[in-house]
Amino acid sequence: MTEYPTSQEGPQPVASGGGTDEAGHGKAPIAATEAVRTHAPGAEPGGSAAAASDARAARSAAGAGGGAGLPRPRRNTAAPGEVPAAAEPGRSARPRPGAGALDASAGAAGHGGPAEAPRPRGGSDDIGDDGEDPVAGPIAGGDGGAGRHGGGGTVPAGEATAARREGDRLRFVGAATRRIARGIDLDEIVLGLCRATVPTFSDAILVYLRDPLPVGDERPVGPVVLRLRRTDRLRPIDDLTDISSTIGAGMDLAGAAGATGELDFSQLPLVGPQGDLPAAELCEIRPGGALAEVLRGVRPVFGSSAAARAALPELLGVDHPLPRGNRAVLAPLRGRRRVIGAAVFLRSPERPAFEQNDLLVAAQLATHTALGIDKAVLYGREAYIADELQRTMLPDGLPQPTGVRLASRYLPAAETARVGGDWYDAIPLPGSRVALVVGDVMGHSMTSAAIMGQLRTTAQTLAQLDLPPAEVLHHLDEQAQRLGSDRMATCLYAVYDPVAHRITIANAGHPPPVLLHLGGRAEVLRVPPGAPIGVGGVDFEAVELDAPAGGTLLLYTDGLVESRLRDVWTGIEQLRERLATTAQLTGLDHPPPLEALCDDVLDMLGPGDRDDDIALLAARFDGIAPSDVAYWFLDPEETAPGRARRFARRALTRWGLEELSDSLELLVSEVVTNAVRYAERPVTLRLLRTDVLRCEVGDDSPQLPRQRRARDTDEGGRGLFLVNRMARRWGATRLSSGKVVWFELTLPGTPERR
Repeated sequence: MTEYPTSQEGPQPVASGGGTDEAGHGKAPIAATEAVRTHAPGAEPGGSAAAASDARAARSAAGAGGGAGLPRPRRNTAAPGEVPAAAEPGRSARPRPGAGALDASAGAAGHGGPAEAPRPRGGSDDIGDDGEDPVAGPIAGGDGGAGRHGGGGTVPAGEATAARREGDRLRFVGAATRRIARGIDLDEIVLGLCRATVPTFSDAILVYLRDPLPVGDERPVGPVVLRLRRTDRLRPIDDLTDISSTIGAGMDLAGAAGATGELDFSQLPLVGPQGDLPAAELCEIRPGGALAEVLRGVRPVFGSSAAARAALPELLGVDHPLPRGNRAVLAPLRGRRRVIGAAVFLRSPERPAFEQNDLLVAAQLATHTALGIDKAVLYGREAYIADELQRTMLPDGLPQPTGVRLASRYLPAAETARVGGDWYDAIPLPGSRVALVVGDVMGHSMTSAAIMGQLRTTAQTLAQLDLPPAEVLHHLDEQAQRLGSDRMATCLYAVYDPVAHRITIANAGHPPPVLLHLGGRAEVLRVPPGAPIGVGGVDFEAVELDAPAGGTLLLYTDGLVESRLRDVWTGIEQLRERLATTAQLTGLDHPPPLEALCDDVLDMLGPGDRDDDIALLAARFDGIAPSDVAYWFLDPEETAPGRARRFARRALTRWGLEELSDSLELLVSEVVTNAVRYAERPVTLRLLRTDVLRCEVGDDSPQLPRQRRARDTDEGGRGLFLVNRMARRWGATRLSSGKVVWFELTLPGTPERR
């Protein structure tokens, strides 16, 4: 029976004296002459008495509970009258390389262990397939010998040892499965299997998994392909000159094995010095083939069986070396619904071959590994869905509206909880304005992310209606109440006007923004705190503040400033100091770069500061100078298009853009004519010179214009067609008091973009 050494196993007693094993059961004293192979010449006469005494003690200890709950091991009996002899002269004790190798609490295998007393030869001992000492390897085979007291009854001297070895086997399985179960992703689980089995159970292991791995109830299409996921072995072999030259000279693998006719597998590495893999990296399973039959049978098989002899070359490749005898085990990896791979356990001739009980061990390891891989694949899919959901809920990229530059960051709370309710947004508004939004839905679940997505969509819709910030928060509050009674969130909504250099802010229970001035001074803006969204029955108040050119506004969620180690106001003060320090380092005459500023702000997070996900939005106010703005009011009368053309021509002359006069006058005439047709109040005309020339025409009619294809007999309907063909961009936005139609022209010397 195979012995599975654990870290609890200490040196075995050599003479008399009972003991207890790791589980607390009685353990028989084990003499130095534990296993008897042959009679040693010159045996001492007193040796039989000593052996009989030890045997009686072993029977007593074993009967007292040394193998409780375990199957009784098979007994070995010697020929009548056979007397155990003393240790063979000159034979020193052989250490057991695997004894103490497996820590039951961690499942890690070592390479050292306590030395074992020499085993004298006896004719009744079980010999391994290769005639080696049964305890030569990390996991030893054989039951341990038993002798007879001269003329007396059978003495089960190895019964306690066999029971102890059975207990070691169970402890090994428990420790190995715990090591495998600790993994949460695919690579960790496969690594756990390799580390738990090499070298305690096998000298080498190859793990093949399906490519791609099926997820849940998915039914794979196409051929089933196995890919070599990982290999591991007891030790690397760097010097392969002799074997490589032998094989390269034309000798086959069997001939390279030597005079014994058995392949010395320990001299053939799984991973070569240059990282090459003698084993096949990919294997396509042929329907009805030998490998398919073994995998369908689910149970592990010895490499010497007929089925495995046909299946292993198909899996590993015909050129891959395999040891003879029961030194290979092919174990299918079956998940909850289907086989997902296979594991091959290999032993070298230096240690005993696998036994029947080892198939049970391989089955346990394969089952736990396959179920763990199934769970890891499901977890990976859930994490992927969560990532995709979070990514689609957040903007793919930020717009670059006129007069303001933007940068953003988002960090999840942890790798294991990558879904949260934090969001940010930047929404272009009519009049070259931009709405800046940041919010935080309570929780870190898929539900929180879904609610966040709905609130973000609602905020975008309300922003396009050009509602005041306080009104936007009021409608968001109503929407949150419609989603559920416990749907609460904080939100800060701000509208920046680059022409007026003003910003209007409304707050719903969110941390206040921080403004970094051009001179390096950072201040926390005083905005009304308000109640969170979803409370209901509360009013939201907006405040209008100056937005100086060169200033940087920082909007963030509470995950940046609040944690278990600090309260929110302490974190806000630390953020303000961090911004001021960064501005001092970059110079007081120019603001720090936005991207670098965002990274520097996130660097203030220390260990233990990541209790929540973080959304960060930074806005740099460039503004639009008054000299670059022209504004007129036009009465809704027939002369309005002509006056608009004259005003536009004068503005272009002042700006030195006479090259655009023809195009601008034509487009202004078409848009103003359409506005005068439906307007009842004065029409507004505004020109903005930035990196483009922007024209905005506003009226009090809420009906948005739509481009259509005019028929040959129609007198009108071609104005927007001309705007679409000649302008760089154009659009129409509905306001609370009407609409704005705008278009942009590319400045001379600027690359043409649409």
